[in-house]
Amino acid sequence: MPTVDDVLEQVGEFGWYQKRVFLTLCFTSAALAPIYLGIVFLGFSPPHHCRSPGVSELSQRCGWSPAEELNYTVPGLGAADEAFLRQCMQYEVDWNQSTLGCVDPLASLAVNRSHLPLVPCQHGWVYDTPGSSIVTEFDLVCADAWKVDLFQSCVNLGFFLGSLGVGYIADRFGRKLCLLATSLVMALSGVLTAVSPDYTSTLLFRLLQGTVSKGTWMSGYTLITECVGSGYRMTVAILYQVAFTVGLLGLSWLAYAIPHWRWLQLAVSLPTFFFLLYYWCVPESPRWLLSQKRNTQAIKIMSHIARKNGKSPPADLQMLSVEEDDTDKQSPSIIDLFRTPNLRKHTCILMYIWFSCAVVYQGLIMHMGATSKNIYLDFFFSALVELPAAFIILVTIDRAGRIYPLALSSLVAGAACLVMLFISQDQHWLNIAVACLGRMGVTIVLQMICLVNMELYPTFVRNLGVMLCSALCDVGGIFTPFMVFRLMEIWQALPLVLFGVLGLSAGGMTLLLPETKGVALPETIQDAENLQRKAKAKENTIYLQVQASGLKGT
Repeated sequence: MPTVDDVLEQVGEFGWYQKRVFLTLCFTSAALAPIYLGIVFLGFSPPHHCRSPGVSELSQRCGWSPAEELNYTVPGLGAADEAFLRQCMQYEVDWNQSTLGCVDPLASLAVNRSHLPLVPCQHGWVYDTPGSSIVTEFDLVCADAWKVDLFQSCVNLGFFLGSLGVGYIADRFGRKLCLLATSLVMALSGVLTAVSPDYTSTLLFRLLQGTVSKGTWMSGYTLITECVGSGYRMTVAILYQVAFTVGLLGLSWLAYAIPHWRWLQLAVSLPTFFFLLYYWCVPESPRWLLSQKRNTQAIKIMSHIARKNGKSPPADLQMLSVEEDDTDKQSPSIIDLFRTPNLRKHTCILMYIWFSCAVVYQGLIMHMGATSKNIYLDFFFSALVELPAAFIILVTIDRAGRIYPLALSSLVAGAACLVMLFISQDQHWLNIAVACLGRMGVTIVLQMICLVNMELYPTFVRNLGVMLCSALCDVGGIFTPFMVFRLMEIWQALPLVLFGVLGLSAGGMTLLLPETKGVALPETIQDAENLQRKAKAKENTIYLQVQASGLKGT
């Protein structure tokens, strides 16, 4: 009896119909970009200082320019290491007293301003920006600056919670229904975030959006990879992630055109309502239908694919069936991932790689956003380097294998972060260029690690292994905002030290994994345990072949 892959070989593994569905589903991948990294623009923190009604009145009476007002009334100006003073403290002075003059008014109170008492801002802040963000609207600065970190952490917490439940929904009720349901909730929660009246409600709606948005992305990913033949599955999976990069590029220009966070949030949320049209243009996965014994519907969809691709349905299509897999009868357990020495080692290494690449990827972007001179251009150019990352993977993965490119990319990302420590802030474009190199390296890691993760586990625990290890990516994302912004308060470059150590250590640990290029997927725990031996045997074979060739040459 033919399987789905057998039929696709005859009617088109990646024909016109699958290409149309692929391009349609790419919008779901692009839509994740403003949710995952929108904090760079939604949580942008512009230069600010304490608001003082008395200062405003004095400035108006004396006719000060904005620069003069700052120079006369704000502490810590001109000192790079006194940002906290000028942003979060104000002089404890009654600006309405008549003894204050218009030229250096504080001179009459103290010879040296540093002797004047300081107090935290009493009447809010003045922000030097033409637009708005959650920071400027809810005053998330100084003592409340950690609330910006929490805002982004809630998105990653939502990703983590969603990955636990959305997989079950997709397996139980179908990929298409899961895609439609999560898309609807994602669109609604995005709009509610834009119109929420206070920080707490904004945080809750953002958490809800994070919980379902990754489910939308995963449903689209699963649908398209299950609708194409095995020969195109890896290419389609990588290109689907490229659509996410296109979403990042579009986000930078959209944020430039719409500098107000509520309108920007609406602009990226309202179009996602169009995903509900997928009910009519995207088919259910025929593989899932067969697994649910709904053979008639699966046959109907395969016939439709054949006709749209200009092919005749195979004569034996009515006998279409799912491949029987005896390993599905085994009950997978997390304990199985740590049962044997090599599996235990692989699981620990993979969890660390997932965690480290999430921290480095998000951390580099957040650090760039916090130190950027032109946030829109810098974000655009750093996102642009993700496109060649996908090309590098497609070119090298079947030639150089998985492990060496993966390790090299992680080492490049870590080294780039450490190199940035020695580049002056005045050399802005050199800093951006090195950061882009690091981002390209960690992007390759993120796109390759899922494939390596899958190839190292036996069939009956493969999904569980990928789910457990990739969950560390979301865990890393939960802590990253606090790592970046709180460490920057100590030393602006301190997060780069952390990223460098994580990248270099992850690259070194990657070399401890076995090469899986050209090796059949392990079916049993024993197969997975023997992967290391197969890799060594393969290296010995190559070494012997080279020696033999050398002897013939002499």
